[in-house]
Amino acid sequence: MTAYAIAHLREAAPHADLVAYMERITGTMAPYGGRFLVHGAQHEVKEGHWPGHVVVIGFPSLAEARAWWDSPAYQEIAPLRSRHIEGDIVLVPGVAEGYDPSATARAMREALPTS
Repeated sequence: MTAYAIAHLREAAPHADLVAYMERITGTMAPYGGRFLVHGAQHEVKEGHWPGHVVVIGFPSLAEARAWWDSPAYQEIAPLRSRHIEGDIVLVPGVAEGYDPSATARAMREALPTS
């Protein structure tokens, strides 16, 4: 099942480390089937407050996303980003093909307390 690395990165001043990180990140993802789905795009906030930027990287599975994150190649370049950009990064599995949210809603409804 497809998985995603999703980053919410705050604004940062340009820095040579960030350029080096961006030049090298694709090479760290390739062995794990990772590819950028969202990067550097202008986002539109519809609800709440979302300062900064959104990055989404797709992987064939959660295991491959984890392997990429933990890889020596990525861990070597991660400080080039983290020293200069504050942010939140999560790895999350996608839903199975044919996922139906109404099944989740049924389970939630059944768990509601009865009055």
